[in-house]
Amino acid sequence: MLDQKHEQARRLSIRIAAEFGSPRFYMHHDREMEKSRRLFEQAPMVSQCLGIVEAYGDCFGHGLLHVRKVAIDAGAIILVEIDSASLMADAERQILLAHLAGLLHDIKRDEKDHARAGAREASGILEKFALEDRECSAIAGAIANHEAFQVPEALDEPLDQLLSDALYDADKFRWGPDNFTETLWAMLEARKASLDMALPRFPRGMEALRKIRDTFRTPTGREYGPDFIDLGLEIGRRFYEEMTVSDFLKTANMS
Repeated sequence: MLDQKHEQARRLSIRIAAEFGSPRFYMHHDREMEKSRRLFEQAPMVSQCLGIVEAYGDCFGHGLLHVRKVAIDAGAIILVEIDSASLMADAERQILLAHLAGLLHDIKRDEKDHARAGAREASGILEKFALEDRECSAIAGAIANHEAFQVPEALDEPLDQLLSDALYDADKFRWGPDNFTETLWAMLEARKASLDMALPRFPRGMEALRKIRDTFRTPTGREYGPDFIDLGLEIGRRFYEEMTVSDFLKTANMS
């Protein structure tokens, strides 16, 4: 559990984020988000996968909240891209693959080269699912390709490539506001670390956010991803300023 001062700081980050509102993707594509969310909640294979992922525990702060969001956003991106490109595909099946990839993508988050390690682990898990071999391979390929600042492996089939790119973009959407309202606190708790230790690393972390801005892979990601990152940068700047200028951790007396 977060101690009282950490909880006060977390609430501050949430209040700052609320001032900026929701990323444009969610406002412009609420229909696709709703469909992805509905399919996520209804699919038996998703429920089966959730149970497996939960058993792995919170992987360095990338737990169920993180992977659920990635899965649902990836499904929505798939739906936008299939509609806009007129791809011949069973859209709901592709969304299912995106949901499974999203849930499994960080199961080896605590290991070096976690994307490829996660792809290998996911391949073994998916053998027990009612999936075709090519679908299992597509999910594993997407997971192997989701690491930031690494050159992804090109996939042969257009729909497999879309799955890979959609997973990457949905994961990097989390580098926006979620970075400061959710991920930071989950990672501190997972590592039993203090915010005092994390704050000096903020400037370097903010630079990594700026670099991720130009790495989105789908047309949808390239259109909306920078908005996530810009919001995250502004929230992070404001939060860092509040924490350092006011010496918040030592003097906070918030209700």
